[in-house]
Amino acid sequence: MAGIGPIRQDWEPVVVRKKAPTAAAKKDEKAVNAARRSGAEIETMKKYNAGTNKAASSGTSLNTKRLDDDTENLAHERVSSDLKKNLMQARLDKKMTQAQLAQMINEKPQVIQEYESGKAIPNQQIIGKLERALGTKLRNKK
Repeated sequence: MAGIGPIRQDWEPVVVRKKAPTAAAKKDEKAVNAARRSGAEIETMKKYNAGTNKAASSGTSLNTKRLDDDTENLAHERVSSDLKKNLMQARLDKKMTQAQLAQMINEKPQVIQEYESGKAIPNQQIIGKLERALGTKLRNKK
């Protein structure tokens, strides 16, 4: 222990403090009530659209009038009646059910039902699968 000076003790008090409250903690109901009780000055403000799911710029846009004036009827193209009839006839000629045909082309039976009822939106890839599976041309050339 040679070379070490006299041992001294530090008797100054050490103060351990908590972190200062965050902004969210200051706005907490308990903190506000405690401040009121102690007589501190409190300022409360109601924010417009606070806590709602409305965007800040949700006011009327410039395109609103143009969208309102738009009278064009937009609808998806549906399967033609010729395709429906050709598909149904070809499937019946092969003596297949809708489920069997669907399994053969790796699609759901609902897809075949939609094509035969005319509710499906034409997909050339599916129509091509149907033509190969049934061995006939379903689309009419115009």
